[in-house]
Amino acid sequence: MNKIVRIKILNNYRIRLKFNDGISKTVNFLPFIGKGFTKEILKLNYFKKATIEPGGGIAWPNGYDFCPDFLKEYVEITPKK
Repeated sequence: MNKIVRIKILNNYRIRLKFNDGISKTVNFLPFIGKGFTKEILKLNYFKKATIEPGGGIAWPNGYDFCPDFLKEYVEITPKK
């Protein structure tokens, strides 16, 4: 079972994640925030309140959370120029 064991908040809405198997990756969360109840996460001070949940995912105080399995498998798609 995947679990996040460490996070580091970076610039530009990115978080460096370290998983329980030693794998580390950086995820850009900007595509997932900014509408509805995630709008407040666009405030940098609020974005920095991300924490690791007991189940190994990450969450913000408003309840918005991400499953560690999703984050482990997520691959950012960059548009072709």
